[in-house]
Amino acid sequence: MLTDTVKPIKTTSDYEVTLAEIEALWGSEPDTPAGDRLDVLIALVEAYEAQHYPLLGPSDPIEAIKFEMEQRGLSFTDLELYLGRGSNVLEILNRQRELTVEMIRQLHKGLQIPLASLIGV
Repeated sequence: MLTDTVKPIKTTSDYEVTLAEIEALWGSEPDTPAGDRLDVLIALVEAYEAQHYPLLGPSDPIEAIKFEMEQRGLSFTDLELYLGRGSNVLEILNRQRELTVEMIRQLHKGLQIPLASLIGV
């Protein structure tokens, strides 16, 4: 839900609300009020994730996915929900296919992998 004020993200609940607002604003035109708000909210999420999910080194999206698979005991089939049919999963994990924006959204939303990890920053 869009609100007029932007507040720091202090709790998991704040974080989830901010992610929902980012999703609603995704695709907003740059240099518009909605686009500017999206930029600010993304910066807040990045700061929250850096504090609560610190990365030990440069991020690699594929390694982040593999780490999450290992931690959760997921199989290739489990990833089809986020990445599409089986061949997509294998091609992505073997670095033969790039992640799409929609795949990144699904992985972040479904597995709570930090956005920074999935976009490789």
